[in-house]
Amino acid sequence: MKESKSSGTLYIVATPIGNLRDITLRAIDTLKEADLIACEDTRQTRKLTSHYGIAAPLTSFFAHNERQKLTGIVRALKEGKRVALVSDAGTPGISDPGYLLIREALEEGINVESIPGPSAVIAGAVISGMPLDRFLFEGFLSAKGAQRRKRLTELSALKKTTIVLYESPHRLLKCLGDIGEIFGNIDIVAVRELTKLYEETLRMPAQEMAGYFTRHRPRGEFLLLFRTKK
Repeated sequence: MKESKSSGTLYIVATPIGNLRDITLRAIDTLKEADLIACEDTRQTRKLTSHYGIAAPLTSFFAHNERQKLTGIVRALKEGKRVALVSDAGTPGISDPGYLLIREALEEGINVESIPGPSAVIAGAVISGMPLDRFLFEGFLSAKGAQRRKRLTELSALKKTTIVLYESPHRLLKCLGDIGEIFGNIDIVAVRELTKLYEETLRMPAQEMAGYFTRHRPRGEFLLLFRTKK
């Protein structure tokens, strides 16, 4: 790792996952004092910065431009700038390209600080009612059915572990079907639209949940939780 005594600081800032009031005072102060805010979608982040009167300039940093933007952001950090990294919602670096910037900054000897706050994974897990003494966050499973079933089969070998997944509404039914096929008719918790107007938490066996979402069109991003049996 390189050393850079004159470099700035990269702040990893957690932002609300829905309700704009779910933000820490420290996060607001950090964003106000930043020289630059790197975000997934400037339009989404501007809603937050406008709400709190934050004037720091925004630059996009997302899954399809991270390689092009990385050099410029790291250069700004080396020049002593304070850069805040945010995601569209929640804590950066979890299932988003933020980790690439974090890793690059660390390799360049740049100071990295975490400004903790909301996380959809933790918020959904704690209201699930499932044991969290041992849990595994899997992120998004593959969109390809064969790969998704292969990974679920691997997860079925884990002993008494709560599995936490992200899933999109258009793949939800296929994922529920695969879970039911591999794990049996186990209890599943589905959490969607956390902290938003239409927040919903459902707890039911896999087959019943698949039937429910066959009758009711899935909407919003989902967090799925279930427990391995062994």
